[in-house]
Amino acid sequence: MGIEQAPTAKGREAARGLRKATAKEERKVETRKGSELKKGAERFDERSRSSDGKGAGAKQR
Repeated sequence: MGIEQAPTAKGREAARGLRKATAKEERKVETRKGSELKKGAERFDERSRSSDGKGAGAKQR
């Protein structure tokens, strides 16, 4: 759910805080790692593959 789609002002504020915290954590990890984390579909596939060695496509077959 996007920030502006939250039904209440309190929900929108919570979503903004979560987004900021996530971005901060991502910057720390990227700094420690020395390179940027993969984004979008590449990241999804990487996370899926890391759990059991299979990609998302292979799991759905």
